Amino acid sequence: MVDCPACGHENADGAKFCNECGTPIGVPAPAGREQRKTVTVLFCDVTGSTQLGERLDPEALRTLLARYFEQMKAIIERHGGTVEKFIGDAVMAVFGVPVVHEDDALRALRAAVEMRGAFPELGIQGRIGVTTGEVVTGTAERLATGDAVNVAARLEQASQPGEILIGEETLQLTRDAAQVERVEPLQLKGKTKAITAHRLVSVSGEEGVSRRLSGSMVGRETEQRLLASAWERVVSERTCQLFTILGPAGVGKSRLAAEFLATRDDAVVARGRCLPYGEGITYWPVVEVVKQLERLSPSATPSEAIRGLAADEQIATSSEEIAWGFRKLLEAAAATQPVVCVFDDLQWGEETFLDLVEHVADLSRETPILLLCMARPELLDRRSGWAGGKVNAANVLLEPLDAEETDRLIESLVTVDDGLRARIREAAEGNPLFVEEMVAMVHDSPDGDVVVPPTIQALLAARLDQLDAAEREVLQCGSVEGRVFHRGAVAVLSSDAPAVTGRLTALVRKELVRPDRPQLPGDDAFRFRHLLIRDTAYDALPKAARADLHERFADWLEKNGTTLVELDEILAYHLEQANRYRLELGAQSEQLERLALRAGERLGAAASRALGRGDIPASVNLLDRAAALLAADRRRRVWLLPALGRALIEMGDWERAEEWLSEAASTGNDLGEPGAAADATTTLWYLRLHRVKTTSHEEIELGLAEAIPTLRESGDEAALARAIALSGQLLFWRGQSEAALVELERALALARSAGDQSEEMDILRTILTVMFHGSTSVEAMLTRIEAMEERGRARPLDVSILRCRGELAAMQGDFEAGRTLAADARALAQDLGLQSLLASGVTQSVAAIAMLAGDPRRSERELRLGIDAMEQIGDWGHLVTLIPYLVDALTAQGQQAQEAAPLIERGFENAVVDDADAQIGLRRVQARVLAEQGRLDEAQSLAREAVARSERTDYLDLRGRTHSDLAEVLVLAGKAQESADEFEQAESLFERKGNVVMASRIRERLAEIQVGG
Repeated sequence: MVDCPACGHENADGAKFCNECGTPIGVPAPAGREQRKTVTVLFCDVTGSTQLGERLDPEALRTLLARYFEQMKAIIERHGGTVEKFIGDAVMAVFGVPVVHEDDALRALRAAVEMRGAFPELGIQGRIGVTTGEVVTGTAERLATGDAVNVAARLEQASQPGEILIGEETLQLTRDAAQVERVEPLQLKGKTKAITAHRLVSVSGEEGVSRRLSGSMVGRETEQRLLASAWERVVSERTCQLFTILGPAGVGKSRLAAEFLATRDDAVVARGRCLPYGEGITYWPVVEVVKQLERLSPSATPSEAIRGLAADEQIATSSEEIAWGFRKLLEAAAATQPVVCVFDDLQWGEETFLDLVEHVADLSRETPILLLCMARPELLDRRSGWAGGKVNAANVLLEPLDAEETDRLIESLVTVDDGLRARIREAAEGNPLFVEEMVAMVHDSPDGDVVVPPTIQALLAARLDQLDAAEREVLQCGSVEGRVFHRGAVAVLSSDAPAVTGRLTALVRKELVRPDRPQLPGDDAFRFRHLLIRDTAYDALPKAARADLHERFADWLEKNGTTLVELDEILAYHLEQANRYRLELGAQSEQLERLALRAGERLGAAASRALGRGDIPASVNLLDRAAALLAADRRRRVWLLPALGRALIEMGDWERAEEWLSEAASTGNDLGEPGAAADATTTLWYLRLHRVKTTSHEEIELGLAEAIPTLRESGDEAALARAIALSGQLLFWRGQSEAALVELERALALARSAGDQSEEMDILRTILTVMFHGSTSVEAMLTRIEAMEERGRARPLDVSILRCRGELAAMQGDFEAGRTLAADARALAQDLGLQSLLASGVTQSVAAIAMLAGDPRRSERELRLGIDAMEQIGDWGHLVTLIPYLVDALTAQGQQAQEAAPLIERGFENAVVDDADAQIGLRRVQARVLAEQGRLDEAQSLAREAVARSERTDYLDLRGRTHSDLAEVLVLAGKAQESADEFEQAESLFERKGNVVMASRIRERLAEIQVGG
């Protein structure tokens, strides 16, 4: 006999693979290699041991306990568990060490029931606790270390004599085999929350979780035709055919076979299944078939050797005699009717049994027998020549379902929305079992989320844990890189670089990975067959190993990945992971600081590029992570925070933006970084202009007068550009658009000199806004936009260009183009997560186009949405700008003061005194409302004030509106000539701007008045 180096199981001399775990014999397992595993832990204890000690002689007690330990150990090991230790009169066992099996939880429960049944025979009382959870194994001191060990011990202590308590996690893995009674949640010692437990009554059935076959059969047309063709040959040629369906667990082997067998009324069908463990399992599937044939085909008489197997008789025979006898039995049954002999889970079949199947396939002649076998790809690792060279044999490999087939399967199981269907499809990746289990979990989940069921986790963990240790190491090294990994990286990370290529080839044969297109020149790439396989391989790594591998991979990629566009992001991620795991394990601060600095620098560089291409959500994510990593390095951190604050403003998270900017402004000078402090302060002023109505332009100008020299001295041209751009915005807010453009062009030149594309695009967006509201004509604006487009731009600038083009088109009467362009701007802003721009600029443009097109109801709806959004952000500066336009929309629908007056009052309460647009707009619409109420003197006075204020600006469109509104007030006051003069001035201003629609509308209105007069 030969002991397995991985699990210690005894195997026959000459065995190449362990019959228990599949590990190659003769290849030693790595010594002391730690792994994280999900295992099932069992604690068993004798109750009343003190009374036993009082009642029995010490020698009798010792003999009793020795028998107890011996019998408990035998039961545990018979079910595939490992006894870790005896503690007093308690036994601790682990199922899943040294090798994980997908049915470890079920094995543990079967063992527990058998142990409970042995107590009376031993003359003792006992209690048992069982739970499942993640532990670390492979340590020198213990088989398993983790909370699951403590919980199992506590469950055992909480149980009554003769009782087995099991945890919720164990029940999830055995729900179809375990009969339980619910007990009240247990408040266990050392646990902050009550533990859900169940009283185990009994265990029945072969599977802990039965496969659901409620979904429709989808796909597999080719495989069905091949199987039907094999059957046609069996029947028409009266020949034996061996047909093997290969595929990983859950891919649909059993379903394909079931669909085929459902129509085989013309055949005798007998089934046998190979078991993963147990005594006398070599011929277990043969015995199952023999017993069925005795009932289905009484004329087929088994030989003496076969009768001995079926009757569990000890008959001296050989494997050759058994194979001969089984073949003759099948042939006898097939003499009167074709036979389908189904063998499932051949990957667990022992070598002797596999020899028997091939014996039947090779030697049965002129007999209609179909040997329909199902196996996982691991079978070919043991029998690379399975069915090879046989003219009457075929293997078919089931691939995952494609996306369309997966959707059809989901629809046959449950009705879900498109988003949930897509998440299930993405997570299941074409595996029908995974689809079914995830659908079931969605039903059970209170929030309807898609999670990976524990049954799938157990299945995949068992598959990987039963690999050769060296192959498992290659998978784990690859998992560190990700779903797609490179051979060169694995070679550097593994302990045996020269053997990596061969091991990867073996993993391809086992359908665990497949070749993929490399991202690095001169290397080979591989992709995990399923993301869950990658996650399972990675999860098995201890955190210390993960930290080491992530850092080593980053070192390798830094040298070999220079062609990658995303190099900084990828390096930062792996350095972050190394830092995180070392932090969790209590590493030395110097080591953590080194990793944090490397990761933070890479994240900062990646964030700069993200800002440059206009990917604001990505930049926030990257800068957030960098700031967290550099918490201890305050000097480096303070330079990141202004950029983070600006990005958060774009996303509409103004509270967090103010928090980070305030930190940078207050600590920058203390740290000797006045440039960073001045940069942060500049953006804080921008925020306060929009959020705090008491903020004055004079206050900000004084601050800029201090900040600009500091920024100029620091040499930070991009920050200086931001300060000068803010100075230009102040001029714009006061109504001086031409002067503002001069400042903004200065700022633009500085941003370009600094090579800061993000800042350049931000300034261009501001220039567009200033030109649109100021004295620049429509034609001149279109020329400038074309120049921007030729130069190249970032996507946030595209939003501004689209919305401006939309309004300009509407001004010229092309409403359809205007609506289309504005809709495109909105969609892009939503995709980019630009909540501030979406709420203010885009909404204002959509509403303005609706008004120009004569749709005030749509305009009202849009403006209300925008105002609500800006109120949530806290952007009062833009909110008060929208209120006059909302009053315009209400007035156009005939709604009077009752609706408009509160809005105007709210606008005046929150408008900054220097905000020309808001102050003028609010006065002009209030004058209209007062006139409608008959308060004509007040209305004329307010309308004339609005005109006077507007004449101090170069806002052509706004000036046109104020003259038009004054004209309407004068109409109501009966002053026809004066109103005509105002309408003519309004028309002239709209024409100068290029607002064809408004100019035409004013002419029509003027004509109406003149006719009426």
